[in-house]
Amino acid sequence: MTDPIRLSKRVAEQFGCSRREAELYIEGGWVSVDGQTIETPFFKVGAQRIELMPGATATELPPVTLLWHKPAGVPVADEPAAAQRQLANAPHWAGDDARLTPRERHFARQTALLAVEPDASGLVVFSQQREVIRKLADPRDKLEQEFIVEVAGEPEPGGLELLAKGIGHRGKILPKAKASWQNETRLRIVLKAPHAGDIRQLCEAIGLQVVNCKRIRIGRLSMAKLPVGEWRFLAENERF
Repeated sequence: MTDPIRLSKRVAEQFGCSRREAELYIEGGWVSVDGQTIETPFFKVGAQRIELMPGATATELPPVTLLWHKPAGVPVADEPAAAQRQLANAPHWAGDDARLTPRERHFARQTALLAVEPDASGLVVFSQQREVIRKLADPRDKLEQEFIVEVAGEPEPGGLELLAKGIGHRGKILPKAKASWQNETRLRIVLKAPHAGDIRQLCEAIGLQVVNCKRIRIGRLSMAKLPVGEWRFLAENERF
């Protein structure tokens, strides 16, 4: 009985391809071990049955950006390994029209961008794409972010107008924000490059308390119908 070896080595030997081609077959979801699709090249195999699916192509999966509707109370994973687990454990939205089949490779080496606070919910971006990471991480490119905020309390007269002009609170000058009422307890707040605590302090500055907060837009990209806890691919024609 031989010692277990990497699946990529076994595939290369069995199908007469290079090790790199074997890795691409595996990562693309084209290889099964005893009937089960395995997408990890370093998976160890022994005498199992290895099969290459019909139509298999040794093509590298392009980098992707994933959009997640983060539930309230769940912190955004800021380390790639933790982000990979967080995304892999979340359901893929059935309404995603990107026409991509989720692969383990899509969750690897993802960078969390513009994270919201743990007690907030809403749109969160993870990306492998350099151009997306560069744009969202650039401090000079301050995209608008839109939030729906459930509040309690009585606002001071003219409070929303004060937010638009810029207001100080607890010795800090807060960012200018456009705010409007959606109903008696719900505010729509739009501002650029908010820091942790800014939404709560903006509301406190005019006599309101935040009950819950949800980010629904970053730049031109809206969360739209993405259900809570689920994720989808950023489509090729979508831009921030």
